[in-house]
Amino acid sequence: MRDNGVEPTIIEYLKDVPSEADFHSLAKKLGKRPSEFVRKGEADFKANHIGDLLDNDDAMVKAMVAYPKIMERPIVVRGDKAVLGRPPENVMELI
Repeated sequence: MRDNGVEPTIIEYLKDVPSEADFHSLAKKLGKRPSEFVRKGEADFKANHIGDLLDNDDAMVKAMVAYPKIMERPIVVRGDKAVLGRPPENVMELI
């Protein structure tokens, strides 16, 4: 991003956990349901049976607030659009 003149703002999601509203906003910007940007292999996901919530967007967002490590990362936001930063080439869609 920096190579293209865009200075990112880094959000330390474990120190400053996004709110439910933030996660709903990210879902809209990504064009995905919350269940589509969680790490299903993450220990917190498995240990807390979060897989049972995959079809319930509000419950999934609450789980993401409670267990932020399950959020797929990085997520890059620019204006009203966002992309998952893996693979890194996705970020080029925003530049």
